[in-house]
Amino acid sequence: MNFWHFVAQNKLEIADLTLEHLTMVGIATLFAIAIGIPLGILITRRPSLQKPIIAAANIIQTIPSLALFGFLLPAPWIGDRAGRLAVLALTLYALLPLIRNTYTGIKGVDRAVVEAARGMGLTDWQLLYKVELPLAASVILAGVRVAIVISIGLATIAAAIGAGGLGELIFQGLAMVNNKSHPRRADGVGRRHPARLAGKTAVVATGRVISGRPRNKRRATDFGKGTNCTRADRDLWGPGFSLWGSLSC
Repeated sequence: MNFWHFVAQNKLEIADLTLEHLTMVGIATLFAIAIGIPLGILITRRPSLQKPIIAAANIIQTIPSLALFGFLLPAPWIGDRAGRLAVLALTLYALLPLIRNTYTGIKGVDRAVVEAARGMGLTDWQLLYKVELPLAASVILAGVRVAIVISIGLATIAAAIGAGGLGELIFQGLAMVNNKSHPRRADGVGRRHPARLAGKTAVVATGRVISGRPRNKRRATDFGKGTNCTRADRDLWGPGFSLWGSLSC
């Protein structure tokens, strides 16, 4: 069964899970906007609150999603329903881009424009709604867009606590994977996944270019000799070892 056959046979279930997913994301994004944008405005007026508020949002962002769900489970009322718990977690994760972009957008307004508005007699609230927010709207909307993308991605993890969404299909698929179908080779080559090797090669090559490391003057056929490369590495790379093998070892 390929992907399209699966979609055709389970279209109703996929539609229901998609609706659940979008509902969670929509509610969480609305709550995050209602909290994050006012906080961003607040720290532009109270600079002393800038560091603690942004630091708290950063700390929340660094907590792994499953760990955050676990921390919130004992919370009264919220932990009783998986949907409430998922919405709260998504709201907390979406706060950082909203707070930061609101602060950056308002602070990025030209000071000459602000002083001209003050000279015309605008109050602080009039200055905010008539001058600063319209000029910072593009930056704030970029933060909203980032918050929506974060919420859509993290909402899949909510299926682990029974909150529904498209994550249920992902966890069902992972449960069907047979990890024993690709045994590791005894010589250790199986531990070197091609994606890992490609990533490592790109990182090492980029590092050498940035650092200006001089080129090795040995012949191409000598690459890999005298390095940490093993026989398994050379067998894995095959004919391409002379070109890329020394970079990945």
